[in-house]
Amino acid sequence: MIVDNMAQACQWSYNENDQEFSLHGSLRPQRVEDLNTCISALEKSVSNVNGLFYVNVRRLVRMNNVAFHALGCKILDLVRSRSDLKVHVTTSSVVGWATRKFAVLESISDKITVSEYDNEFYPGQSFLEEGGFIPILRTQTKLTWHHERDMLARHGLKAGMQVADICCGIGDFAVLMQKEYQPDRIVALDHSLSSLDYARKVAADFGVRGIDYVFGDASDMLLESDQFDFVTCRHSLQVFDRPELILRELLRICKPGGRVYITNEKNSHCLGEPRSETIQRTYTEVARLWAHFNMDIELGPKSRRYLVDSGFEDIRMESFMVTNLDGDPQDFADIVQSWEDVYAGKMAVERGDSEEQISEFRKGFQDHIFAALHPKGYAGWPVWVASGRKPK
Repeated sequence: MIVDNMAQACQWSYNENDQEFSLHGSLRPQRVEDLNTCISALEKSVSNVNGLFYVNVRRLVRMNNVAFHALGCKILDLVRSRSDLKVHVTTSSVVGWATRKFAVLESISDKITVSEYDNEFYPGQSFLEEGGFIPILRTQTKLTWHHERDMLARHGLKAGMQVADICCGIGDFAVLMQKEYQPDRIVALDHSLSSLDYARKVAADFGVRGIDYVFGDASDMLLESDQFDFVTCRHSLQVFDRPELILRELLRICKPGGRVYITNEKNSHCLGEPRSETIQRTYTEVARLWAHFNMDIELGPKSRRYLVDSGFEDIRMESFMVTNLDGDPQDFADIVQSWEDVYAGKMAVERGDSEEQISEFRKGFQDHIFAALHPKGYAGWPVWVASGRKPK
């Protein structure tokens, strides 16, 4: 995130996962030239975009006519200079005239759309409730890609490969792999039809090619054996009561000499300061809660054993800590809130927890959020990465 001193409180950031350039705070330049740094950042962001590009101004609390004309002219220049590009502008009723002003762009170019939002969802994102985990997975990918982008190469991913992304969810990770590594082909499989529908829409909007979205059961896939150079399965083995069945399938579809790449967590190692004691208690309880439903959110460090037992060789393993310092601390806080909503919500109720127990359970999540947003705080969430080679 960049802060422009000229604008006193103007901030902007680019999220490649959503192809979204966001502006925050107050944008009241005296001259168009005062926005040169911001416009340059916008141009740099859009240079890496295919298809639909989001410009998000809904968190601006002030914006004058100088800023509107500079941004509006630049957006028009972008769509006129690139036949493949479309732009969606997201506004808010906080700046009442912003929607009306930007809507003029729609009448000038059919490649520009404008809509007004007053919620915290990402532009274009359908709110998919299936299983309760979709919002969590969305934010997880946004946070972990910062670390995994370079790790994938260390674990063997290269351009031109045949790749499978198993338990792909709504397809974010497959899109990022396609953009960054340009494999020859990606097959992305999931058991959720609504997730796959959303994934296909995102890929189409962003102009992403080379991803085949497939419906299927990860423990019994209708995919041919020995066809992929690199197979990924992220944050998924921990959800299944018999992860060895999925690993068996991952091994089967992988080519001899190819690699399978998995990520899993150990939630009890989540940490935060201040208020570390309540945070620790809550995440220890998360592990018990998952175990109650025959899931293992402590699987991360066990990954090596699972890969060895499944017949893989040349096991590579490392871990990373996602923290509130990786970017906007609010992103970290958002994922913790998603955890609280699911774990201390439906899951705790179905386990039979009392209102008093749930209240105590929620406190640790809120203290983790407090640590993430505190100006001197630190909050972390550990993830284990492991990969193994299929014997030739």
